[in-house]
Amino acid sequence: MPWNNQGGGGGGGPWGPPPGGNGPNNPWGRPPSGGGGGGGPTPPDLEDLLRRSQDRLRRAMPGGIGSGRGVGLVVGVLALIWLASGIYRVEADEQGVVMRFGEWTRTEQPGLRYRLPSPIETVLLPKTTRVNRIEVGYRSAGDGRRGDRDVPDESLMLTGDENIIDIDFTVFWVIKDAGNFLFKIRDPESTVKKAAESAMREVIGRTDLQPALTEARQQTETSTRNLLQAMLDEYQSGIEITQVQLQKADPPAPVIDAFNDVQRARADRERARNEAETYRNDIIPRARGEAERLVQEASAYREQVVSLAQGDAQRFSKIYEAYALSKDVTAKRMYLETMEEILRGRNKIIVDGSAQGVVPYLPLNQLAPQPQAPGLGVQPRPSAPQAGTQTQPAPQATNR
Repeated sequence: MPWNNQGGGGGGGPWGPPPGGNGPNNPWGRPPSGGGGGGGPTPPDLEDLLRRSQDRLRRAMPGGIGSGRGVGLVVGVLALIWLASGIYRVEADEQGVVMRFGEWTRTEQPGLRYRLPSPIETVLLPKTTRVNRIEVGYRSAGDGRRGDRDVPDESLMLTGDENIIDIDFTVFWVIKDAGNFLFKIRDPESTVKKAAESAMREVIGRTDLQPALTEARQQTETSTRNLLQAMLDEYQSGIEITQVQLQKADPPAPVIDAFNDVQRARADRERARNEAETYRNDIIPRARGEAERLVQEASAYREQVVSLAQGDAQRFSKIYEAYALSKDVTAKRMYLETMEEILRGRNKIIVDGSAQGVVPYLPLNQLAPQPQAPGLGVQPRPSAPQAGTQTQPAPQATNR
């Protein structure tokens, strides 16, 4: 147009220049673009930018931005994304606790699960396989230092025989039901600790001091675990006790020296008793065996004597019967048998009856056995002649 071709600092349109020209009364502060009054950039046109954005959106959506079809499609996509956000996974070591507007509704097991999207339903995933540890009666040094700190208010307990014992133990537990664990008890660790201390005091209160210190440790752990689990189940705590482990079971520190002396005395008593039992178990069977041997020997001797007496009586009866039938023959036979019995095994000298008028010389001292000198070997002695088999020559006789 003709007014666009005007040069210099003329007007800005067919109406002429704006009032005040380029002076301080000009509200724009500088002439419009294309005029001859200056060269600064013009501000962006917001209407033009908005119009171009609407054009791009119309080209992207065939129905147009203002149509109901486009709005429905956008709303459908957004709703689909919102509904898909309710898919979640429960790992193998977890349980899913689903809450609807903050209220616990159900507990999900491991796997791929679905809940209503937030903020309608939310889910908590506590670890159910992690083993938790609670110390009762002591506190372990967790900062790298050695040694444990004793807590007497928790460890000192009264036994069944009214003695005091110092017990430290550890409780290991896991989550069994995540819903009950999160919503049925307020402070799980404090609850488990107080219940464990109460259960241990009840078990120790039924046990004497000596068994609690020695052979009843395993039984104490088992009884405490069972009692503690029953208490937590009654509370609906959702906690499972895996182990109760005794760390220390000793008398109180002020009397431990005297207690050790008593224990040594009891050990000496048991040792002496065992030695006595061993000696008794050795001497009594041997004495019983010796007594039985004597009884058996006496019985055998009795049977022998009775049998011999009965045999002699029967033999005498037989001899008497034979003597009654033939007295001379029987008397001679009895005489010969008696002399044979007497002379058997003895040295015998037979003197010939034909030597008349002489005095026989009998070297009786040579016939008797001579004692052997110490250190000399044993000399063989000539055997004595048997009766009827060998005769000794008649000794020399001298005239008187």
